[in-house]
Amino acid sequence: MAVDHNEAPVLEALVEYHRRGRLGFTPPGHKQARGADPAVREVLGDAVFLGDVLASGGLDDRLTRGQVLERAERLLADAVHADHTFFTTCGSSLSVKAAMLSVAGPHEKLLIGRDAHKSVVSGLILSGIEPVWVEPRWDPRRHLAHPPSADAYESALAAHPDAKGALVTSPTPYGACADLRAIADVCHRRSVPLIVDEAWGAHLPFHPDLPSWAMDAGADICVTSIHKMGSGLEQGSVFHLQGDLVAPDLLKTRADLLGTTSPSVLIYAGLDGWRRQMALRGRELMGGALDLAAEVRAAIEEIEGMHVNDRDDFCGPDLADDFDPLPGIIDIDRLGVTGFRAADWLRDERALDTHVVDHRRIGAQITHADDRETTGELLAALKDLARAAPGLGSGPRVDVPSPAELRMEQAELPRDAFFGPTAYVSTEKAAGRIAAEMITPYPPGIPAVLPGERLTEPVLRYLRTGLEAGMNLPDAGDPEFNTIRVAASGKEAAK
Repeated sequence: MAVDHNEAPVLEALVEYHRRGRLGFTPPGHKQARGADPAVREVLGDAVFLGDVLASGGLDDRLTRGQVLERAERLLADAVHADHTFFTTCGSSLSVKAAMLSVAGPHEKLLIGRDAHKSVVSGLILSGIEPVWVEPRWDPRRHLAHPPSADAYESALAAHPDAKGALVTSPTPYGACADLRAIADVCHRRSVPLIVDEAWGAHLPFHPDLPSWAMDAGADICVTSIHKMGSGLEQGSVFHLQGDLVAPDLLKTRADLLGTTSPSVLIYAGLDGWRRQMALRGRELMGGALDLAAEVRAAIEEIEGMHVNDRDDFCGPDLADDFDPLPGIIDIDRLGVTGFRAADWLRDERALDTHVVDHRRIGAQITHADDRETTGELLAALKDLARAAPGLGSGPRVDVPSPAELRMEQAELPRDAFFGPTAYVSTEKAAGRIAAEMITPYPPGIPAVLPGERLTEPVLRYLRTGLEAGMNLPDAGDPEFNTIRVAASGKEAAK
């Protein structure tokens, strides 16, 4: 069926809602801003409240006979070459869980790259799925993980022929990409589906110079955060489906288990408008972003002590298969300050926020929303940082383990460890105990410790020194990380 990408069903329905002057005796209780606190209205503006209407019984009728959402989803599926697309207003953290639950169930195996986001681990805890961890490709010189290879998935499937499917993260928050077509081929030779956590890849379908995206590479399910590299509002996410290995009604049912019954029309509108923007002008906008990013990257290379990681750094034998230049990962190791300290200085002194921050890098993400004015401010702030760095002091250093030391034994299922009897023990004495919580440096949100893993001193030392250096560990039960929650022993469990 022919589609017209000039249409935007959600936005058009909102226009019609206001044109008709509908009067709702329904939620939301602010009643089109009339009941909202005046101070809130002053800060947010009334447009936010005017777009905040019920999805059914407001934007559409009570039986959704106008198929507003369905039409918007069909248009996005067409734009990215998917068979089916589903909108969600709970972020890709929900979408990836729904994808996992549609492929495997309790005590069934799912192959997962160990560089997965914490939302994947949350999915394991909720579902009882047994993870079969596939090792990322580690760059020991840069202390960085890249997506696992197709060969690694091949070996894992050979060792676990009962696995129900596989999940890979590509791109990573650092812009490293997997050979998705090769991994999909590995899975499909065994008739199992491939899920791609492509949260950082919303822009990929819209320019030929960007890495391939999951649907064109043959993946079965693809999860994408429109708010990360697209124009959607925070929490705006979609998941795409193709092929016959996962039934669309099954995927929708699994999503319904987790999703809200009060979805935000504001977020739907952002998703719908972004699709129209990209379908009509995506190549132009992404081409402009790529050109601008190339200029910025070249300019940063001229700043003493800074290096922008590029294809030559990330791609090659035993490294990533492809590379997205837009995340703009800047290695500042030669400045003699940590990424944590640099990010704090940029925010405090230049009112500039960076995204990915670790012990030696900061991320300056470029999107189609940037121009020479915004990137000019970025470059000026980075030059100021380089001048200020000698006076900042190096700060506490992070004791980063080797790749071999970073990996720990999965001694119990994540769900069993998380929900079983637990106790808090000193992190100084926790080596050898089984973790019962996630510990996740954030961003980028890849857990260093999972429930069910047997803790080792190198990983505990990495997290202790990281916290002292400024690492953010938002999900630790003890914010000071003096203690950690572990599976209780017999005496502890009896307390």
